[in-house]
Amino acid sequence: MSQAGEQNTDYPVDETFDPLDPDYLADPYPYYSRFRKEAPIFYAPKIDFWVISRHEDIQRIVKDPETFSNARVQEPLYPITAEALEKLKEGVRVTPTTSTADPPLHMRTRKHAARAFSAKRVAGLEGRIREVANRLIDAMISEGRADLVDRFAFPLPAYVVFGLIGYPEKDAEMLKDWCSDRLKLTWGRPLPEEQLQTVEKMSSFFDYIETFVHERAEDLRDDYTSDLLRIRAEDEDNLSLEEVVSIDYSLSFAGHETTTNLILNGLRQLLSRPGLWEELREEPGLIENAVEETLRRDTSVVSWRRSTTRPVEIVGVEVPENARLMLLLASANRDESIFDNPDEFDIHRENANKHLAFSHGIHFCLGAPLARLEAKIAFELLTQRLPDLSLSPPDQTFDFDPNMSFRGPREMWAEWTSAKTKARV
Repeated sequence: MSQAGEQNTDYPVDETFDPLDPDYLADPYPYYSRFRKEAPIFYAPKIDFWVISRHEDIQRIVKDPETFSNARVQEPLYPITAEALEKLKEGVRVTPTTSTADPPLHMRTRKHAARAFSAKRVAGLEGRIREVANRLIDAMISEGRADLVDRFAFPLPAYVVFGLIGYPEKDAEMLKDWCSDRLKLTWGRPLPEEQLQTVEKMSSFFDYIETFVHERAEDLRDDYTSDLLRIRAEDEDNLSLEEVVSIDYSLSFAGHETTTNLILNGLRQLLSRPGLWEELREEPGLIENAVEETLRRDTSVVSWRRSTTRPVEIVGVEVPENARLMLLLASANRDESIFDNPDEFDIHRENANKHLAFSHGIHFCLGAPLARLEAKIAFELLTQRLPDLSLSPPDQTFDFDPNMSFRGPREMWAEWTSAKTKARV
């Protein structure tokens, strides 16, 4: 029996909706517009999810953790093979913490994770972000053309978050490889052979982190993991070693995938509109709002999940207990009731920061300040050092990873005139 339940058949159903459909992946926004107008909540039997699309409804859901649980957000969208599932359980021994827990467990782990992820520590990363970004630009500046995914937007957040956690820089390339393909397993529809390969990478990464945390406990340093371990040393009831491992494991992925997409989505919008790149170069004070407008209009995490803990009415529709919900954050961020001309990309928009790109309530993204800082520095350095940066070709077609939640181009080719490039700033 599906989660829709047998007792209630009076609800909107979309038999065709599939978040992995190629047309939807290429451009989901026309779908969102139709959903908001015609069926702000509907049941999608292909994925066994209830889909919600309006800003007000999504905000209410994420602010009510007693009714809408976060515990199942990491479940695979589609069932994986028994062999892959068994190996996943054996190899990735995560403990529920901040992003996969509900109160009261969430309150305890979130409090300590947030304490270690302090404003002071994030602010202290600015020099590191600038150094890494400049180094990446240095490496490609003489070439005149490059894939900005491979050469800039993917490595920048990865190097930064790995350094924040405390991993040795010599391991960064290995860790980046282990991060690849994970999206498909949880949020996509991987083939059986792809499932096993991805699980092996995830297991290797988990083993690495587990060893790293235990070694770091004997040799505390100036990094996020050491701060978590210091909090544990104050009182072992604060955090267990298993929880420290799980927090690091989660941050190792979430701390860079979404920021990569934020940078790329922003560049795609800025470079595809005549005059915007030049305006940011001349008025760098506009960059912070350009980041917010990117988060709003071209959201990195287009959807997230919840599950119901009891029968509940949503937009006048009775939804059963234990139903899986697909919250279309990207749709909420173009809700006409909140944003004027929501499909326009306007770096002067006064309420751009009313978006739900980082969710809302107790599960508001812990890494939001770091993501904003990285994107701000990326746009600042690229506008100054590559002043005539442009898409190459201008009309290139972008391909997006086939998953339900994370959206950003897999390649983005751009060019610049070497004679016009600038030295480090």
